[in-house]
Amino acid sequence: MRRALPALAACLLLSACSLFGSKDNSIPPSPLPEFKPAFRVDRVWSHDVGSGSDHLGLKLFPLVEDGRVYAAGRKGRVYAFDARTGKRVWRTDTDAPITGGVGGGDGLVLVGTGKGRVLALDAATGKLRWKATVTSEVLSRPRAADGVVVVESGDGNVFGLSVRDGHRLWMVTNTIPTLTLRGTASPVLLSGVALCGLASGQLEVIRLRDGTLLWQATVAVPHGNSALARMVDVDSEPRVLDDVAYVAAYQGRVAAINLASGQMVWERDIPSYAGLGVAGDQVFVTDDHGNVWALARATGATMWRQKKLSYRGVTAPVPFGARYVVVGDREGYLFWLDRADGRFLARRRLDSSGILVPPAVDGDLLFALARDGELAAYRVGAPGE
Repeated sequence: MRRALPALAACLLLSACSLFGSKDNSIPPSPLPEFKPAFRVDRVWSHDVGSGSDHLGLKLFPLVEDGRVYAAGRKGRVYAFDARTGKRVWRTDTDAPITGGVGGGDGLVLVGTGKGRVLALDAATGKLRWKATVTSEVLSRPRAADGVVVVESGDGNVFGLSVRDGHRLWMVTNTIPTLTLRGTASPVLLSGVALCGLASGQLEVIRLRDGTLLWQATVAVPHGNSALARMVDVDSEPRVLDDVAYVAAYQGRVAAINLASGQMVWERDIPSYAGLGVAGDQVFVTDDHGNVWALARATGATMWRQKKLSYRGVTAPVPFGARYVVVGDREGYLFWLDRADGRFLARRRLDSSGILVPPAVDGDLLFALARDGELAAYRVGAPGE
C-alpha cells in the first residue's frame, strides 16, 4: 500500500494536480520576477541524456566528480562527460529503467532501479562491474566510500554492499509511515559513517564498516489527524560542515545537529522537501512554498528571505562561488541570487520542461539537468545582459 499512496502525494507536490478531479486547484506560481541582470550567464555546452523524470517525479541527480559529469536517463542510459569541454567520455546502456542516482565513490558510478536493483559501473570506462538487489525500489543515489556502497531503499532499509562485487555486508531496518512523499534521501558518507534521512522524520548515523547504528535524532515530529498531515519525510540529503549536519524535513523544520553527540544545536520551524545548501556562515533553504531563506549557520537566525519565487517549484539552493546561490524552478529557469541579501542577479532558462533537481557545481561551472533530459553547463560571463 505504501507505494500507491506516495504516488498520490507526488501528484500533489510535484505535478500540482487536484486530488479530487481534473480541475487544477493549485496555487498559481508567482510571476517571473523582473530585475536588471548584474551579469551575463553563458552556456558552455549541453547534451541530451534522456528524460530523468517524466510524470513519475523522479530525481536523477547528475554527479560531478574528478573532472567529469555523470548523468542518467529514465530508460537506462548512463553517460560520462568531460566537465570542462562537454566531450562524451563514455555511454553505457544498462537496459534497466533507472529510478535512483547518479551516485558514486571508490571508482564506481552507481544507479538504482524500480525493482530494487543497484548497478555499479566502472567510473573510468562505464563497464558494468556488478548488480545487486535490495528490498525495494531505489529512489535516491547510492554512495560509496571505504569499500562500502550505501543504499537506502524505498521501504526505509539501509544497505551496506561491497564495492568489490556488490554482496551484502549489512542491513539496518527502519519502520516508516504508511504515507510518505515519493522520494528517499541520498546517504552522505564521511569519516567512516553514513548519514541517512528517513521518512519518519529522523536522521540516523551508521558506522560504515559493520552497519552499527550509532545514533538517531528526530528532525520533525508528526502532527495532525490524517496521514497526509503527519508526513515529515527527510527526503533531501543532509549537508555537513565543521562536524555539524544540517537537515530539513517536510512539514517539519530545519535543524543543525552535532555529529559527535547527535544533540540539536538549533532548530527552525521552516518546513522543506526541496532541501538546503551550506556555505561559509550561511545555511540556505527552500521552504514548502518556494521561498528561499538564508540562515546564520551558527544560530539559525534569519539573514534574509526571498519571497518572489513562491509556488514556482523551486529546487534546493546551491552555493556557487563566493557570492552566489543558485536555484532552479518548475518552468525551467535558473536564478542567481546574491548570498549577502538574496536579491536577483541573473536568470537563464535551461528548458521549458522544468528543473526538478538542484544544480551541481565544479569550480566556475554550474551544471543543470532539465526534466526532459537536457544537461547543460553554465559559466558567469561579463556584466550586463
